[in-house]
Amino acid sequence: MQRRTATTAAALAGIVLTTAAVAAPSYAAESKSPTTSVSAAPHAKGPRSDGAKRLCVRVPRLEKRIDKRIKRIEGPVNMPGSIKYLEQRIDLAQKADHAAVAKFLGDRLTARKGFLTTLKKEQTDLKGVATWCAAHKGGAKQPAGATS
Repeated sequence: MQRRTATTAAALAGIVLTTAAVAAPSYAAESKSPTTSVSAAPHAKGPRSDGAKRLCVRVPRLEKRIDKRIKRIEGPVNMPGSIKYLEQRIDLAQKADHAAVAKFLGDRLTARKGFLTTLKKEQTDLKGVATWCAAHKGGAKQPAGATS
Protein backbone atom coordinates (compact mmCIF):
# COMPACT_ATOMS: atom_id res chain seq x y z
CA MET A 1 0.00 0.00 0.00
CA GLN A 2 2.81 2.41 0.85
CA ARG A 3 4.58 1.63 -2.40
CA ARG A 4 1.42 2.34 -4.40
CA THR A 5 0.93 5.70 -2.55
CA ALA A 6 4.54 6.70 -3.15
CA THR A 7 4.31 5.80 -6.84
CA THR A 8 1.04 7.71 -7.22
CA ALA A 9 2.46 10.75 -5.45
CA ALA A 10 5.56 10.73 -7.64
CA ALA A 11 3.47 10.42 -10.79
CA LEU A 12 1.21 13.30 -9.74
CA ALA A 13 4.23 15.46 -8.91
CA GLY A 14 5.70 14.73 -12.33
CA ILE A 15 2.45 15.66 -14.06
CA VAL A 16 2.16 18.90 -12.09
CA LEU A 17 5.75 19.88 -12.84
CA THR A 18 5.37 19.09 -16.53
CA THR A 19 2.13 21.07 -16.76
CA ALA A 20 3.68 24.03 -14.93
CA ALA A 21 6.71 24.03 -17.24
CA VAL A 22 4.54 23.96 -20.37
CA ALA A 23 2.06 26.57 -19.15
CA ALA A 24 4.69 28.96 -17.76
CA PRO A 25 5.28 32.05 -19.91
CA SER A 26 8.61 32.52 -21.56
CA TYR A 27 10.14 35.69 -20.17
CA ALA A 28 13.09 35.53 -22.53
CA ALA A 29 10.84 36.09 -25.53
CA GLU A 30 9.38 39.31 -24.10
CA SER A 31 12.40 41.51 -23.53
CA LYS A 32 11.04 44.94 -22.71
CA SER A 33 13.52 47.66 -22.03
CA PRO A 34 13.11 49.44 -18.67
CA THR A 35 12.73 52.80 -20.42
CA THR A 36 9.45 51.74 -22.02
CA SER A 37 7.79 50.54 -18.83
CA VAL A 38 5.06 52.62 -17.25
CA SER A 39 6.78 52.99 -13.86
CA ALA A 40 9.94 54.46 -15.38
CA ALA A 41 8.13 57.18 -17.33
CA PRO A 42 9.07 60.72 -16.26
CA HIS A 43 6.48 62.92 -14.61
CA ALA A 44 4.86 65.23 -17.10
CA LYS A 45 4.62 68.25 -14.80
CA GLY A 46 7.60 67.75 -12.47
CA PRO A 47 7.39 68.27 -8.70
CA ARG A 48 4.22 69.85 -7.35
CA SER A 49 5.93 72.06 -4.76
CA ASP A 50 9.30 72.88 -3.29
CA GLY A 51 8.49 70.95 -0.10
CA ALA A 52 8.72 74.04 2.11
CA LYS A 53 5.85 73.05 4.38
CA ARG A 54 7.32 69.62 5.11
CA LEU A 55 10.79 71.08 5.59
CA CYS A 56 9.43 73.60 8.10
CA VAL A 57 7.94 70.70 10.06
CA ARG A 58 11.31 68.90 10.09
CA VAL A 59 13.47 71.91 11.09
CA PRO A 60 13.37 71.32 14.88
CA ARG A 61 14.37 67.66 14.52
CA LEU A 62 17.11 68.52 12.04
CA GLU A 63 18.48 71.18 14.40
CA LYS A 64 18.60 68.69 17.26
CA ARG A 65 20.30 66.06 15.11
CA ILE A 66 22.94 68.48 13.81
CA ASP A 67 23.58 69.91 17.30
CA LYS A 68 24.01 66.40 18.68
CA ARG A 69 26.52 65.46 15.98
CA ILE A 70 28.53 68.66 16.39
CA LYS A 71 28.62 68.16 20.16
CA ARG A 72 29.90 64.60 19.69
CA ILE A 73 32.56 65.53 17.13
CA GLU A 74 33.82 68.43 19.25
CA GLY A 75 33.65 66.30 22.41
CA PRO A 76 36.41 65.45 24.89
CA VAL A 77 39.06 62.76 24.58
CA ASN A 78 36.90 60.17 26.34
CA MET A 79 33.97 60.53 23.91
CA PRO A 80 34.02 58.01 21.04
CA GLY A 81 33.39 59.79 17.76
CA SER A 82 35.15 63.00 18.76
CA ILE A 83 38.12 64.42 16.91
CA LYS A 84 40.21 64.38 20.09
CA TYR A 85 39.38 60.70 20.66
CA LEU A 86 40.49 59.86 17.13
CA GLU A 87 43.68 61.90 17.52
CA GLN A 88 44.49 59.93 20.68
CA ARG A 89 43.96 56.65 18.81
CA ILE A 90 46.34 57.86 16.09
CA ASP A 91 48.99 58.70 18.72
CA LEU A 92 48.61 55.25 20.29
CA ALA A 93 48.90 53.56 16.89
CA GLN A 94 52.05 55.53 16.08
CA LYS A 95 53.60 54.67 19.46
CA ALA A 96 52.86 50.98 18.84
CA ASP A 97 54.50 51.29 15.39
CA HIS A 98 51.26 50.44 13.56
CA ALA A 99 51.79 52.67 10.54
CA ALA A 100 48.95 51.24 8.44
CA VAL A 101 46.45 51.68 11.28
CA ALA A 102 47.70 55.22 11.94
CA LYS A 103 47.31 56.11 8.24
CA PHE A 104 43.80 54.67 8.14
CA LEU A 105 42.81 56.60 11.27
CA GLY A 106 44.43 59.73 9.87
CA ASP A 107 42.25 59.48 6.79
CA ARG A 108 39.20 59.10 9.01
CA LEU A 109 40.32 62.16 10.99
CA THR A 110 40.53 64.21 7.81
CA ALA A 111 37.04 63.07 6.80
CA ARG A 112 35.65 63.82 10.26
CA LYS A 113 37.08 67.35 10.24
CA GLY A 114 35.49 67.90 6.82
CA PHE A 115 32.20 66.57 8.15
CA LEU A 116 32.36 69.04 11.05
CA THR A 117 32.78 71.90 8.58
CA THR A 118 29.80 70.63 6.59
CA LEU A 119 27.66 70.30 9.72
CA LYS A 120 28.44 73.86 10.81
CA LYS A 121 27.50 75.16 7.36
CA GLU A 122 24.25 73.17 7.44
CA GLN A 123 23.55 74.53 10.92
CA THR A 124 23.75 78.14 9.71
CA ASP A 125 21.68 77.31 6.61
CA LEU A 126 19.05 75.64 8.77
CA LYS A 127 18.81 78.72 11.00
CA GLY A 128 17.97 80.72 7.88
CA VAL A 129 15.31 78.17 6.95
CA ALA A 130 13.84 78.36 10.47
CA THR A 131 13.66 82.16 10.20
CA TRP A 132 11.97 81.89 6.81
CA CYS A 133 9.46 79.34 8.14
CA ALA A 134 8.57 81.59 11.09
CA ALA A 135 7.99 84.52 8.74
CA HIS A 136 5.90 82.48 6.29
CA LYS A 137 3.57 80.62 8.68
CA GLY A 138 5.39 77.30 8.49
CA GLY A 139 5.68 77.23 4.71
CA ALA A 140 1.96 77.50 4.07
CA LYS A 141 1.03 78.10 0.45
CA GLN A 142 0.57 81.74 -0.55
CA PRO A 143 -1.93 83.06 -3.07
CA ALA A 144 -0.77 82.89 -6.69
CA GLY A 145 -0.05 86.66 -6.94
CA ALA A 146 1.95 86.92 -3.69
CA THR A 147 5.74 86.76 -3.85
CA SER A 148 8.50 86.94 -1.29
